Amino acid sequence: MLEGIKRAIQLQEIKRENQELRHRVLSRRLDSPEAFANILTQSRSMASVFQYLESVAKSSQPVMICGESGTGKELIARAVHTLSGRQGKLVTVNVAGLDDHIFNDTLFGHRKGAFTGADQERRGLVEEASGGTLFLDEIGDLSPSSQVKLLRLLQEGEFYPMGSDRPKRLQARIFVATHQDLAERQRDGAFRRDLYYRLCTHQVLIPPLRARREDIRLLFTFFAEQAADDMGKPLPEFSPDLWAALQAYEFPGNVRELRAIAFDSVSRHHGGAMTRQDLHLFSHAQGADTSSQDNTLVHFAPDNRLPTLAEIDDLLIAEAMHRADHNQSIAARILGISQPALSKRLKRQRELES
Repeated sequence: MLEGIKRAIQLQEIKRENQELRHRVLSRRLDSPEAFANILTQSRSMASVFQYLESVAKSSQPVMICGESGTGKELIARAVHTLSGRQGKLVTVNVAGLDDHIFNDTLFGHRKGAFTGADQERRGLVEEASGGTLFLDEIGDLSPSSQVKLLRLLQEGEFYPMGSDRPKRLQARIFVATHQDLAERQRDGAFRRDLYYRLCTHQVLIPPLRARREDIRLLFTFFAEQAADDMGKPLPEFSPDLWAALQAYEFPGNVRELRAIAFDSVSRHHGGAMTRQDLHLFSHAQGADTSSQDNTLVHFAPDNRLPTLAEIDDLLIAEAMHRADHNQSIAARILGISQPALSKRLKRQRELES
């Protein structure tokens, strides 16, 4: 009977969430935009993410937040917790690298005398998050033995503090986040399939910054204002070639890297308009050694036919337009030609294709 009641409740939740999602997608609006106030964006893809999160915020099921490092997964978790209306707090823990004992003690706590040095009782983070949300960051790095314990917590809805023979009920909602490909981790045997299906009831993928280049200018300006205020300096003007350089960059570290670049650029700027010379883009690229970087743009296999100059021209234009998000002015600056010259080349390409 209890299982039947649980299934009925879950079915009603699913129906309500589908109705909410359909309503928001069709209306293209947010009911609580203030919940996302700390996430600066003008991207349609991010707006779709926000709409989905609003529709699942009231659910009791886990939420899995996927995305590359630096995309703002913790900000997303905070926004969904706010939308959920839960009275408890959001408790965050990075589980990467926690061994089995520390995982037990951190999440479930212990009773006095449970082990050597346990001279007083300690509440775990699961209990600290009661009535709120427990956010487990970097879930893809969780050890196999700790995965079993997390799976049991989700399945049974209860846990045992270390040294206790009396279970406590799980009263918190679970959010998890990862930058890893959990499907690949499952194939490698590093992540349990049953745990994955328990966690991914509601799953959202945060797009990387290079997939929403319309946010680069907005975010860089915001971070530059923060940096100028922090350092007591006037906010500099920004030259067109600075925007061209930022639009052409891939940002492997995403928003976190853009913030570091903005603060570094403002700190080294000494008057006049800020230009691309003030940017040390590649020095932030995941520890890249800029002194030994290979500056060759294209490598040609010796056995393959060399492309013609016309073909190379078309490839360069296509790549520049892609990096500039089809903004001809920016693409022209990337290529080092005028915008009318680029426009003529694009027109000629269309005529040849037709």
